[in-house]
Amino acid sequence: MEERVKQYIQYLEQEEKSEATRRQYKRDILHFLSFAVGQDLTRELVLRYKEKLQAEHRASSVNVKLAALNGFFTFLERDDLRVKRLRVQKRPFIPREKELTKAEYLRLLEAARQKKNEKLRLLLETICGTGIRVSELKYITAEAVHQGEAVIRLKGKIRIVLICGKLRKTLKEYLRRRKIMSGPVFVTKHGNPLDRSNIWKMMKSLCRDAGVASQKVFPHNLRHLFARCFYKIDKDIARLADILGHSSIDTTRIYIMSSEYEPRKRLDALGLVV
Repeated sequence: MEERVKQYIQYLEQEEKSEATRRQYKRDILHFLSFAVGQDLTRELVLRYKEKLQAEHRASSVNVKLAALNGFFTFLERDDLRVKRLRVQKRPFIPREKELTKAEYLRLLEAARQKKNEKLRLLLETICGTGIRVSELKYITAEAVHQGEAVIRLKGKIRIVLICGKLRKTLKEYLRRRKIMSGPVFVTKHGNPLDRSNIWKMMKSLCRDAGVASQKVFPHNLRHLFARCFYKIDKDIARLADILGHSSIDTTRIYIMSSEYEPRKRLDALGLVV
């Protein structure tokens, strides 16, 4: 079975699934197989495993793990083992403790400036000013800065990300001072593109000085902030979906949700409770 798992992960690579996705799927499949050791592989066994997951994880996490298993079962030509994912009603808002506000973002920038960490400050501005995923940062190259746009090639899709005038000017000056003539703008001391873990740690280092809760500070939250700020001005969800690289507007709707403060305020404004 381990050999079949290896073959499935290779298949996912051919399907252009990201490395992070492949690692996650492999971890989830192996966890199930350790649960199933010494037992017949039946749908009843999978259902028991599903119950175990529900007792230990949030519904969204359970569905991610079940997606990995269902894909693997299809690869094995064992669709009889597939189980339904949990039906979860989407919340119309995000918890306030997870929403990164624009004011908090600006405090993070100021903390980076106070620390004289120009690279980190500009990295935050680049992610938040373009709405890119952290995995797409490597496409922000010296060539892209000079052209004013980056060509993102990821997950079998190609899209153009515009680099606005102010950000472009700042990046050009950064490139000049760092003597970066070509390739990715944000690199390690050894010249390699910064990876997700590097960026995560760098951002977390600002939390205390900025007075921002650490659970709000991670790269993808900058993408969400970009989406909310863009939609507040433009009000065109289809255009925003194109900019973010979403194939479904339903995904984009998640990005523009505000905290529960806004819907509470609207409900109070109805005047139905006196």
